[in-house]
Amino acid sequence: MSLLISVCLLVVAVIHLLPLVGVLGAARLERLYGLAFTDPTLVLLMRHRAVLFGLLAVFLAIAAVHRPWQGPALVAGAVSVISFLLLAAALPERSPAIQTVLRADLIALVALVVAAAARLASR
Repeated sequence: MSLLISVCLLVVAVIHLLPLVGVLGAARLERLYGLAFTDPTLVLLMRHRAVLFGLLAVFLAIAAVHRPWQGPALVAGAVSVISFLLLAAALPERSPAIQTVLRADLIALVALVVAAAARLASR
C-alpha cells in the first residue's frame, strides 16, 4: 500500500510541476494556456501562480517518501484539484488548453482518491 500511495502522490506532484515553466515569462505562459498574456500585472500573477504550483509539487513529492506528510499532502492536493475543477465547471466555454488542464486534474483527482483509499485501508 505504501508504494501505491507514493506513486499516486508522485503522479499528482508531476501534474502540479508542469505549470512551473510559466515562471519563465509570458511566452511560456502563452504556450501553456493558449492565451495572450500582454498585461504585465496578469503575467506577474500567473508567474506567481506557477511558483505556488511548484511549491505544492515539491510538498507532494516529499510526502511521497515522508509518510507523516502524506495526509496533509493529500488534503492540499485535493483542495488544489477540486477547486480548479469546480471553478472550471462554472465556465460556459473552455479553451482547448483549459480542457487539457481539466483532463490532467481529473487524472490527479483519481490518483488522490486511490492514494487516500490506500492510506485508509492500510490503517
